[in-house]
Amino acid sequence: MEKVILEEKDAVDWIYRGEGAANLILAYTGSSPAFIGKVLRIQKSQRNGKSGVKEGRALTTHERLLWRENKELTASSNREILEQLYVKHVMSPLLGPKHVDVGIRVLVTKEFLKSVEKNVTCHRPAWRVHSSQVDVNRDSVLILSDHSIFPDGNLKREPCITVEIKPKCGFLPISRFITEENAVKRNVVRFRMHQALKLHNQEISEYSEYNPLDLFSGSREGIQKAIEAMYATPQNNFRVFLNGSIVFGGLGGGTNSTTVQVGEAFEDILKNFIQADNGQRTTSFLQLVAETIYTSGALEQLLEVQKLDTYDIEGAIHAYYNIISQPCIVCRELSKDKLSCRYTSLHSIPLDQSLKIVKDYLIAATAKDCSLMISFRPKEDGRLPSHNTVYLGSTNQAFEYKVYFIDLDLKPLKKMEAYYELDKKIVSCYSQMVKTEHETDKAVTINSNGSVRDQRYALEDGLFTEGCTGFRGRAF
Repeated sequence: MEKVILEEKDAVDWIYRGEGAANLILAYTGSSPAFIGKVLRIQKSQRNGKSGVKEGRALTTHERLLWRENKELTASSNREILEQLYVKHVMSPLLGPKHVDVGIRVLVTKEFLKSVEKNVTCHRPAWRVHSSQVDVNRDSVLILSDHSIFPDGNLKREPCITVEIKPKCGFLPISRFITEENAVKRNVVRFRMHQALKLHNQEISEYSEYNPLDLFSGSREGIQKAIEAMYATPQNNFRVFLNGSIVFGGLGGGTNSTTVQVGEAFEDILKNFIQADNGQRTTSFLQLVAETIYTSGALEQLLEVQKLDTYDIEGAIHAYYNIISQPCIVCRELSKDKLSCRYTSLHSIPLDQSLKIVKDYLIAATAKDCSLMISFRPKEDGRLPSHNTVYLGSTNQAFEYKVYFIDLDLKPLKKMEAYYELDKKIVSCYSQMVKTEHETDKAVTINSNGSVRDQRYALEDGLFTEGCTGFRGRAF
């Protein structure tokens, strides 16, 4: 714990950078050497009155059982310490320490947090403001390196561009515990199915063409296709920063498809970074991003961690009920003809095996939900590179780059039930969409990779009836 204490007067130096479900990210704009090149991560609380602060230990009794092999985690007295130790002792060894920043904690006053809440509210997406706020009952925050800049670079002299990518799950599950009615999960990538539910909930206005299987394919062509799709429909999966300031994509809630005007503005932003003719800079930049992902190999390691989920939630949920010593609600809901020995056998396994299944599932959940930050700066002649280098053939330029994983949050054990319910909603909504399309004789063809052949067919009002009503004619 650093001895520095952030007080009310310091809040003006921290500006809104973005946020996820659990945390706000603020960037430093002041002049203190201790914080230049840093970002601050503040935990949020829900506006329903629930706070993340817990007296005593940060883990529940069952969570301490789950993480018992790591004494530092089980002894953690608050969530800030726990989160940092989880990144340090669990995620960093799995993903590689060169791609993970553990960060340091600093003390804060309640007045600092209240002032931050007041300052950032007008910059946050309305739906985020409605659901959550700064948790002013915290006594410390996490300080991390700002991965959208090169701290040893002069920002006024040379540009630094950073891409933030949220890859999502990069494989198709093959677990034998997936029920027959949910067999579509083995053929259609989760991201594609989740788009149907998000469209129904009006979280997005159109489908994204992005397919995580392309990004994790290990081929230049597949990665390039994925990056181009994310650029076309960024949502909350693709953002770009110039010298630490966002220039493309949404701040906290994602954005819709890239319009001609947005594309032209981004093309202009790249003029001092990509040495190409007007109209070619964005194409070259996306090639640079794809080549860097391919060269770094960072996603290969991320995929391995994601694949710790070998049972799928349909199998892991049974192990969860073993751990909490409660009757399995899932088994109770399954009819006798569907309750095969596959599921009942999971309730006869040793406790240690149940613990491993659930722990691996939660670690994989972190890996499926994290983000990747890739920063670039042009390589200058005569300067010894302090980072890895990638070459962009289309413009004959060399760039230094660095790659870091962020948002490596520990998932609470109690979320297992929510994961199971969400999985049911996603599959149900997607299956209903496909079924309805066939019934209207305007069926789309769902390819093995989950892509939809006719992306522009607009659904009729009131088309969806069961659990997925109200698409209101949105295109997909």
